[in-house]
Amino acid sequence: MPHHTELIAILSVGFVLAYVLGLAAHRLRLSPLVGYLVAGIIAGPFTPGFVGDQALAPQLAEIGVILLMFGVGLHFSIKDLMAVKAIAIPGAVVQISVATLLGWGLSALLGWPTLHGIVFGFSLATASTVVLLRAMEQRRLLETTRGRIAVGWLIVEDLACVLALVLMPVVASVFGDAAGGPVSTGAVMLEIGKTLVQVALFVTVMLVVGRRVIPWMLERTAGTGSRELFTLAVLSIALGIALGSAELFGVSFALGAFFAGMLLNESELSHKAAQDSLPMRDAFAVLFFVSVGMLFDPMILVNEPLLVLATTFIIMFGKSAAAYLIVRAFGHPRSTALTISASLAQIGEFAFIIAALGVTLGILPEQGQDLVLAGALISIMLNPVTFGLVDRWQARDQAHADAEAANANARAIAEDAAAHHLPESLSGHAIVVGFGRVGRQLASLLHDRGVPLVVLEDDADRVASAREAGLYAVRGNAASEAVMLETAPQRAAMAVFAIPNALEAGETIARLKALNPAITVLARAHSDAEVKHLLQHGADGAVLAERELAYSLAEMVMATPPYRPTRA
Repeated sequence: MPHHTELIAILSVGFVLAYVLGLAAHRLRLSPLVGYLVAGIIAGPFTPGFVGDQALAPQLAEIGVILLMFGVGLHFSIKDLMAVKAIAIPGAVVQISVATLLGWGLSALLGWPTLHGIVFGFSLATASTVVLLRAMEQRRLLETTRGRIAVGWLIVEDLACVLALVLMPVVASVFGDAAGGPVSTGAVMLEIGKTLVQVALFVTVMLVVGRRVIPWMLERTAGTGSRELFTLAVLSIALGIALGSAELFGVSFALGAFFAGMLLNESELSHKAAQDSLPMRDAFAVLFFVSVGMLFDPMILVNEPLLVLATTFIIMFGKSAAAYLIVRAFGHPRSTALTISASLAQIGEFAFIIAALGVTLGILPEQGQDLVLAGALISIMLNPVTFGLVDRWQARDQAHADAEAANANARAIAEDAAAHHLPESLSGHAIVVGFGRVGRQLASLLHDRGVPLVVLEDDADRVASAREAGLYAVRGNAASEAVMLETAPQRAAMAVFAIPNALEAGETIARLKALNPAITVLARAHSDAEVKHLLQHGADGAVLAERELAYSLAEMVMATPPYRPTRA
């Protein structure tokens, strides 16, 4: 009985190639996205060897788009946007307009229709969320003014892309190659009005019905205590609403998934939903990038090098220069303007989605998609170099500033920047890694008992919650050595890993022990295999949650009168 199928083949080869090349990109200090895209190029029809099924790849990509947009909605924050709306909204709008005009100008030189040029230019306007957030987190900038502006800017770009995904099918049906001749203004307004009515109906149903039903579903499912059912509930909400939005209201999968994530974000269980759906979202996001890479013809790098360079110039210099000038015009310092410019000097997932939809609708030529993909690959690869140049310039500028006599304003800024840094006098403290359900309870108990401690957590809301409770808190990923150093591990007496990911904890424990061999490390585990892994990597003790719960319950049982031992 034959077992080989195209679906299994494309999944297996796609994941294996993505893993190998993503790991290689990481070792080369590049974004893993580069590896995923190259994996798709290798599995595509334009390179020798294995060729993935060209009919299945777009469907897998569509699932990836749904889950990507669900993740965008799940992390969408009106609060973050409102905090920097004065610069983020006009800045992003102007920068998108500049990039779109530059792309349209390049397309005009190639003789493309105006609509094709606008779609091409717009696809070059939005930065990759993955690349931007990773660069900001590595430099500990997410909680600074620069980081907040960049994140708010990114939110506006994401919203613009969501709106574009809604309107592109309408525009294609009216002005596209298959539109069938000239149309009147009334016909255009009718089509746009029809689409906006459908979107309004969908939004109304989601706000009135979805806002009540989705949290209710999650609460009932969480009450079952089944992790599998909860994960299924989250995925059912994402995929079900995406499909329902397309079938019942005629709007895109992407918009439905975005709203599903945005409404889920209002639930108290949103953190758990994000955590449980993350592996599936990551897996299909990887397949999305692989499938995009399969569409890329690498020969464009040989046949049209000048066009590739021009596209890359628009991405890395055109829209970045616009961002720099806008930030400076709003009175922010050069360091902020340069950081924002560097963070936006690349394109990623939304560029692929817009370009792929444009080709599907016939309002972007395949050459345009190849140029977008080539520009994305080059800009993502060069983004660390761009940030490195900015870092060097800022280091020189900072050294020069430090050499000058500090005035009162500079001292005030320094005091504000150091407000959340640990005092030098802190020693013998405990480091609590993770401020979720377990970490929060643990930190509270230790704090009440007078144990000096520092919380290490990568979620901004949880960090803010810890600080409100009067705790020292450092934001970032514990796997980063630079982040771990901010918790003063050399002066710490103990570290407790309350995060559920034992594999990640093991590697971090090994690095922590190298920094301070005398530190005592305790960790949380969910299986005997995880306990073994943690101990092998240097943990002094590992708590198996289920076993400790059983011991506690047994002690309570033995303390009740029917079973309490009697004295002889």
